[in-house]
Amino acid sequence: MSSFFEKIRGGLKKTRDNISSKVGGVLASFKKIDDDFYDELEETLILCDIGVSATDTIMTELRRRVKEDKLTDPASLKPVLISIIADMIPAGQVDIETPCAVLVVGVNGVGKTTAIGKMAHYHRSRGKSVVLAAGDTFRAAAAEQLSMWGERADARVVKYGEGADPAAVVFDAVDSAQHRNIDMVICDTAGRLHNKKNLMNELSKISRVLEKTYDEAYRHTYLVLDATTGQNAISQAREFSQVTPLSGLILTKVDGTAKGGIVCSICDELKLPIMFLGVGEGMEDLEPFDPMDFARSLFE
Repeated sequence: MSSFFEKIRGGLKKTRDNISSKVGGVLASFKKIDDDFYDELEETLILCDIGVSATDTIMTELRRRVKEDKLTDPASLKPVLISIIADMIPAGQVDIETPCAVLVVGVNGVGKTTAIGKMAHYHRSRGKSVVLAAGDTFRAAAAEQLSMWGERADARVVKYGEGADPAAVVFDAVDSAQHRNIDMVICDTAGRLHNKKNLMNELSKISRVLEKTYDEAYRHTYLVLDATTGQNAISQAREFSQVTPLSGLILTKVDGTAKGGIVCSICDELKLPIMFLGVGEGMEDLEPFDPMDFARSLFE
């Protein structure tokens, strides 16, 4: 049993209690696989926050596999559902090539700064050197919060005062990384999605800084989403994808919700890989995402 499975199984208790009991009830209450069974299962998956589109994807594939493998017993379908869900959720490669610059975006309150600190700890614990750029200069105490996480993760933090130019912070962080031969620059950004024009301008300016001063670095942009917000997380993802190209997702607070099935819906719509999953408050509780362990944790 992998350490991720152990952690994610614990973190997904509320979601598993929701999905496993309801789906398990459907599987146990039918004696044959027929249209009534499919209708009941489809409705149940939607009620479990899997989402309409993702549920349609799951049901289409389930019907195909049942027909192809000549399955007849509903009780035998749990491993098939696990396999289908695992296949539809892409995982990202978190141990990325260096030097690299990771831009982290997301609205205020999703746990973005905390996720950055934990991500820094993850890479530091694997021998990478990290500089954090406190680019969220519009939120009071954001730089101080990032400094606290930087100290805990043993990562250098470059910060200015409140209201400073985020691109200037990133410029100095890159300069620091280049002079110290640092592997990674992870950039915090302001979560002002309500003013998309300002946010787009800000992210474009940061991108230009990275292109001009750090062109040798691999570039990634991760969107942080709060799993407890359910369908609202998908709305945020749609909005951010219009503002900036995204390369991956970080889902936080998965342990605090029964709506963890929203992961399926997010991935089905956005076709973006999940990089990390937040399953607790501790420094070690941001885990690289594993689709099969996640899918198993929904049912087992």
